[in-house]
Amino acid sequence: MIRKYVVASITLLAILVAGCASQGNNHLQEGKTRPQPAELVLAIGGEPAEGFDPTTGWGRYGSPLFQSTLFKRDSQLNIIGDAAVRYTISDDGLSWQVELREDIEFSDETPLTAEDVVFTFETAQRNASVVDLTNVRSITALSTYQVQFELEKAQSSFIDLLTTIGIVPKHAYSDRYAQQPIGSGPYKLVQWDKGQQLIVEQNERYYGPQSSFKRLVFLFLDEDASLAAAKAGKVHIVAVPSTFSKQNINGMKLKAVQSVDNRGIMFPYQPEGNSTAEGYPIGNAVTSELAIRQAMNIAIDRELLVEGVLEGYGTPAYSVNDQLPWWNEASVVQDADPDAAMKLLADGGWYDSDGDGILEKNGVKAQFTLLYPAGDSIRQSLAIAVADMIKPIGISIQAEGKSWDEIGRLMYSQPVMLGWGSLDPLEMYHVYSSSYAGVGYFNPGYYSNDTVDQYMKAALEAVDMEQAHELWKKAQWDGTTGLSTKGDAPWAWLVNIDHLYYMDEQLDIGEQPIHPHGHGWPITSNIDQWKWVE
Repeated sequence: MIRKYVVASITLLAILVAGCASQGNNHLQEGKTRPQPAELVLAIGGEPAEGFDPTTGWGRYGSPLFQSTLFKRDSQLNIIGDAAVRYTISDDGLSWQVELREDIEFSDETPLTAEDVVFTFETAQRNASVVDLTNVRSITALSTYQVQFELEKAQSSFIDLLTTIGIVPKHAYSDRYAQQPIGSGPYKLVQWDKGQQLIVEQNERYYGPQSSFKRLVFLFLDEDASLAAAKAGKVHIVAVPSTFSKQNINGMKLKAVQSVDNRGIMFPYQPEGNSTAEGYPIGNAVTSELAIRQAMNIAIDRELLVEGVLEGYGTPAYSVNDQLPWWNEASVVQDADPDAAMKLLADGGWYDSDGDGILEKNGVKAQFTLLYPAGDSIRQSLAIAVADMIKPIGISIQAEGKSWDEIGRLMYSQPVMLGWGSLDPLEMYHVYSSSYAGVGYFNPGYYSNDTVDQYMKAALEAVDMEQAHELWKKAQWDGTTGLSTKGDAPWAWLVNIDHLYYMDEQLDIGEQPIHPHGHGWPITSNIDQWKWVE
């Protein structure tokens, strides 16, 4: 999910504009040969307010940058080695043995060994944060460079955890680690001015290919300040929303990267009447109706949302995992069809009883409030556009911005414009499993389907990856039931957002893989490929 992080104010931008020229970053002076500095200035996303500790979630939506992972994905999403060279799995899927490289040192010159891997995963397990290691029974160092993971049950997605959790040093880990990380990744933290900037330098002890850039400066600016910095020639690469995609910035080009960073409407799935342990109401009399959920999915024109809200930079979304290996293409429905939607509603018993244009069933009006996080222009625009699209079929939606704290109390009973997007099928499990109903933002609608749960459980416990993929697909739609629109439709997925960047026209950022959700600066996952070109 996208959370709002601390960003710098325009005051910081003024300081940067005044001071960056003296640091050799005035790269856009027309008519002059532009330098190709070893320092790169980036404004590519929010500040990780919790810091840079992989055991609490840093890096799971992109490269951890300061730390090595055991494995990683290449631009085609294939699993390749990083701190590890190979792994083997027992026939029953319960034992995973990982062999480490023997030439890795942390930036403080201490060797990375199996003890550090054991410590990292045990710490992540104790932290019980967004890193889900509940299925791990034990982690053992078999030798200096061999680690064994014993699982409670076979878990096909366990390899994804080995690609996302950065290894921390046992000898240098403390309660200050998130603020002062030591790792074996390509860069090391030099200075963090919270709310303003992060300065990192190359880790000279890094075992992999060295980047062309000795120093990176990450600026934490809001959208307007980031664009102003780009126009002033004070950054080399800046992330922008699609609303800024039509800008003409001297010396910069627009780069669009495909993503599974999706936006959709989470529907409260249960009828009204229950409440959470904290006393927050659960359920919604309107969205608990299947006809309402399916009709909205069919009536929404996703292509129009991509063109109108995203300026064409995105794709229609029909699931939480479009285009990934475990996506079921049968989840795609024919949308932009208000006539079919109105027939569904009529068949479901919804009629305009009093002629006001709003359908009704058993005294309940087809109307509700759609929440979105205040300050998120894309989600606001999507919510308003959806409300306009749905009004002609007799459903009245009031789009309303709220703080994340307010949404956290209301989301069990009111629809919310949320976002997900991971290269890990475990995310589908978290979003739809009944065991995660009401757990944080994972399944706030309290969706539940025993058959879907069984498919996903079997997918997790499968030993063969291809078998797991087929089970994930059946959970979406097996021809009779599923979590997709053709089944229970607990979500109306809308769009996958392209990640957009203005970058120096002489900067080459290599072949980018499909991006996950925007946290963690996923664009830097292949930083070793970045270079200047003529």
